[in-house]
Amino acid sequence: MPGLRVGLHLVVIEGQATLPPAAIPELVDSTGRFPSAQLRLGIHYFFRPAVRRQLAAEIRAQFSAFAATGLTLDHANAHKHMHLHPVVGRMLIRTGHEFGLRAVRVPAEPPAVMTACGEHPGLGDRALHFWCRLLRAQVRRAGMLANDHMFGIAWSGAMTADRLCMLARLLPPGLSEIYFHPAAGRDATLDGLMPDYQHEAELAALLDPQVRAALAPAVLTRYTDEVDRLSHVGVERLGDNAPAVR
Repeated sequence: MPGLRVGLHLVVIEGQATLPPAAIPELVDSTGRFPSAQLRLGIHYFFRPAVRRQLAAEIRAQFSAFAATGLTLDHANAHKHMHLHPVVGRMLIRTGHEFGLRAVRVPAEPPAVMTACGEHPGLGDRALHFWCRLLRAQVRRAGMLANDHMFGIAWSGAMTADRLCMLARLLPPGLSEIYFHPAAGRDATLDGLMPDYQHEAELAALLDPQVRAALAPAVLTRYTDEVDRLSHVGVERLGDNAPAVR
């Protein structure tokens, strides 16, 4: 599938590290797994120099592991959106630049659109959307592409065909990413990690002709294609043009 574009989903929380535990003992347990305590991790990443040094080494190891596959690096993001942490975001961008990274996902789900979809974004949702400005600024200062909007947070694990058709009518101008967790069938790993997610329903939504028809007014694109296009025309973003969806 030469047209497939693959990105790096950086893991610095609740997952397996690339480096052995002995190399990053401040980051992982004896099995090499990152903990799930997001607040505690965030504090350690910010205030502890030894932890930051090990974090930088692990992030480099993950980019190196991706490069070893021979795939072109389309974009990068982080598990549980941990690249919103200013230290993690800075390291992802700096290290990624060395490995040819040109685009970074910013998890900015616009509260106004979700309200129009019948949801009720709370203070935390609005604060997250505002905080995304910091990451977007970091990405653009580095000369990389950042999406304008992202959808999949409020409906994480439940991006059904009906919801997608509704969202398609309300997509704002600019570059949007809609993300999913599709799978064909269930297994113990999925049930353990995401017991309430509708994996098969999300796969069905991606294959639904009604969804494709609903998205027809938008331009379906990829991060790499947008970087190339915007570099060619000499602008930084899609701005007020018609919606584009990755």
